[in-house]
Amino acid sequence: MLRVEGLGHRYGGGADGSTSADGGTEALRDIELTVPTGQLLTIVGPSGCGKSTLLRCVAGLVRPTSGRITLDGVPVDGVPERLGIVFQDYSRSLFPWLSVRDNVALPLRRHGLGRAGRHAAAARMLEQVGLAGAARRHPWQLSGGMQQRVALARALAARPSLLLMDEPFGALDARTREDLEDLLLRLHRVEGMTVLLVTHDIDESVYVGDRVVVLAPGPGRVRADLPVPLPAERDQIATRRLPEFTELRSEVGRSVRGATAPEGGSPGG
Repeated sequence: MLRVEGLGHRYGGGADGSTSADGGTEALRDIELTVPTGQLLTIVGPSGCGKSTLLRCVAGLVRPTSGRITLDGVPVDGVPERLGIVFQDYSRSLFPWLSVRDNVALPLRRHGLGRAGRHAAAARMLEQVGLAGAARRHPWQLSGGMQQRVALARALAARPSLLLMDEPFGALDARTREDLEDLLLRLHRVEGMTVLLVTHDIDESVYVGDRVVVLAPGPGRVRADLPVPLPAERDQIATRRLPEFTELRSEVGRSVRGATAPEGGSPGG
């Protein structure tokens, strides 16, 4: 479904591959990825390895300086149709003057739905994320976890085929984060969309992923590409106790530390 071929990006360079006088800053180099339809791919790596840049290139928000991205065989040149995005900063991604229902319904305007149809679709999605009773409230009246549920509902309301998530749970407390990880897994099974989730959390990358890609910095490139041999049905306690989880978590951790360890020094986090 999604193919990333020879992708490179340099800040300070032009879309035609030209560079500024000082050469700019190379953020990504020769990224190769193929993501099948319906897969939940997690992307992990140290700060500065280009995870968010890669996601923005896939979203059509940043034009890469080399390589190409295709979605269902069509080159990505601008924001693709049927794309959903969830950002980490939920408090800034929601409109505080709109009700929760209207926040979720807003993207549906571009799909030609009338007011009643938009509100019905928003209500269905709010029920799916456990916020049916909050439809008439405003984002500022909700907790951080509830606001991120609203952001997730808005991203899914138009039934995207591709969902991009950039550190969506990083600003939440541990219990809320676990609840939203389980919600994501449930919605992924129900909706069947392809998901790319960027995270700094190694445990999260293994727990929610069908596959984990580790990026190395300087510039960002694929260091490891690992399948996740865990049951489809996952539990925050039981799954994390499985030997397969522990082994893969250690392998991802070694890859991340190896990407950040200075020559001759001890591995970094």
